[in-house]
Amino acid sequence: MNVDKYLKEAEGIAKKAGKMLRENINTSAEIFFKGAVDLVTDFDNRAQRMIFDHLSACFPDHDFIGEEGLSKNRGEEFRWIIDPLDGTTNYAHGFPIFCVSIALEWKEEIVLGVVYDPMRREMFSAVKEEGAFLNGKKIQVSSIGDLDKSLVATGFPYDLRESKVNNIDHFNNFVVRVQAIRRCGSAAMDLCYVACSRFDGFWELKLKPWDVAAGALIVKEAGGKISDFKNGELSIFGNEILATNGLIYTQMVEVLQLGQK
Repeated sequence: MNVDKYLKEAEGIAKKAGKMLRENINTSAEIFFKGAVDLVTDFDNRAQRMIFDHLSACFPDHDFIGEEGLSKNRGEEFRWIIDPLDGTTNYAHGFPIFCVSIALEWKEEIVLGVVYDPMRREMFSAVKEEGAFLNGKKIQVSSIGDLDKSLVATGFPYDLRESKVNNIDHFNNFVVRVQAIRRCGSAAMDLCYVACSRFDGFWELKLKPWDVAAGALIVKEAGGKISDFKNGELSIFGNEILATNGLIYTQMVEVLQLGQK
């Protein structure tokens, strides 16, 4: 299957939406709360509309799902999975760590992923079985094989205040086992940073399909290993994701099991 035309359009609209977000990061945004700490801005909605309008015009027979209530499902073979602004809380505070994430699913398999960081002008991309790239240059996961020497990343779910399944136990178990932990606030970027060896591993709970679809493919195509916390196959509709360079994978699974006993 030739997906070059899909990749070209996805990269193009990701850059266009990202440019709009970059230019407005210091503009007062109207903020709506979907939960106690889960928010959305008018710029999330504006970016999603830009992406949907463009891709649906290019590919009118494709389905769509997106974070901000976007759902166009008619049972087509192709479906776009869109996060127009991954890192909304960061964006709302003017903290310049956020991205645009777009994935394409074909017959329930992710075949294309694009993650664009507009602040650093970094375009991460991958097509199934064709490798992963950063601004057109091939990338690969790190060669760190010792968890003690690894830099890993994570995040916390939006129901942190209400649920005991909140990742704090896993964080406490990892913080004494790794060199350091980072919490960037954008799962899509965390995954891309695993893919290009800036991070050696990443784990998180309760993410949504649009948070992980593109980034998970990029990690796989960069030579990394993706699963749930128990060495099971990753489902983008599941509650757990573990992404590593492969070398520290077993060590990370062992630590995650400590938090599930």
